[in-house]
Amino acid sequence: MLGLAAHAQTASDTVKIGVLTDMSGPYSGMGGPGSLVAAKMAIDDCLKAECKGLKVDIVYADHQNKADIGSSKAREWIDRDKVEAIVDLTNSSVALAVQKLIKEKGAIAMYSGPATTLLTNADCTENGFHWMFDTYSQSVGPAAALTSQGLKSWYFLTVDYAFGHSLERDASAVIKNGGGSVVGAVRFPLNSADLSSFLIQAGTSKSQVVAVAASGQDAVTAVKQARDFGVGTGAQRLVALNLFLTDVHALGLPVAQGLTFTDGYYWDFDNDTRAFATRFEALHKGNKPTMVQAGVYSSTYHFLKARAAAKTSDWKTVAKTMREIPIKDPVMKNASIRADGRVIHDMFLYQVKTPAESKGAWDYLKLITTIPAQQAFKPADPAACPLVKG
Repeated sequence: MLGLAAHAQTASDTVKIGVLTDMSGPYSGMGGPGSLVAAKMAIDDCLKAECKGLKVDIVYADHQNKADIGSSKAREWIDRDKVEAIVDLTNSSVALAVQKLIKEKGAIAMYSGPATTLLTNADCTENGFHWMFDTYSQSVGPAAALTSQGLKSWYFLTVDYAFGHSLERDASAVIKNGGGSVVGAVRFPLNSADLSSFLIQAGTSKSQVVAVAASGQDAVTAVKQARDFGVGTGAQRLVALNLFLTDVHALGLPVAQGLTFTDGYYWDFDNDTRAFATRFEALHKGNKPTMVQAGVYSSTYHFLKARAAAKTSDWKTVAKTMREIPIKDPVMKNASIRADGRVIHDMFLYQVKTPAESKGAWDYLKLITTIPAQQAFKPADPAACPLVKG
């Protein structure tokens, strides 16, 4: 673990923030080093405005997509280093382990990388905040849109851990509510290099849609190999439910064109998102931010504003303040925090452009429709989360 001291004015109050992410594995493109850049940007911006007078330190670590490593590092940060907030936490299994830890230890966790809806349902806690997206938000856009177009029979190619299971489950519910059916599913290990046997099963399923319930490098591998095997061609449609801008970049438009997915932040949406992306790009080797990295910026900034307003390191007071003050930044649109810790905000259904439609580097997506905040996320459930009043 390396530490980076953020620039700050002389202050008697020090706040420590930890970025816990996948620095070199399958999710490092959507989170990883870019999440560290985004957190640093948020710190610098807050120190110039609402956080004047604070001193802020940032540390980071690679959880290697292993729940035990992530939980151990978070415990060390909280117990030894007095870290007050942990951000990103890409990987659902790691996130659930850390959520269990902060219920016991305190501190605040803000999840912009993991997708499991358990974080705001059965495993909800007053000091855990699910920031950018989840498996329901990623399902509701493409699953609802395609079933309404008459594509009723679906087959799932699912990464075999908590995130993939949750994505398949939530998408299946949306499909069935739309009058569709799931005709089959196959699961593959995280970070698999060869999906040929799984894709053959999907291609011969006779389903109208083959849905890739995976993310990061797994989604890239699945889409590339699906194109090679002709899966999702002709009468069959290929859908990647949890794609990121960096995945499209890795695939290239000739391979990714036509894919439809939900996103919470796209750099070319408006003047605010473009200005944020320009700053980020200059700091991150010419890369545009993903919604995970944008979520790290938003969550870090919001935590710091609440921490400054609360004037205390007591996590209960800071968590309460986070729910009370508005979320306002160049990333989130129409955002607020529910009692269960779910940050709801507008989501957007995009389609990947053809090479002919793109005007240049990173010009990859065209907006299909906006999904309003109240529709984009699963309603709060008092039966699942005790923080929600019936």
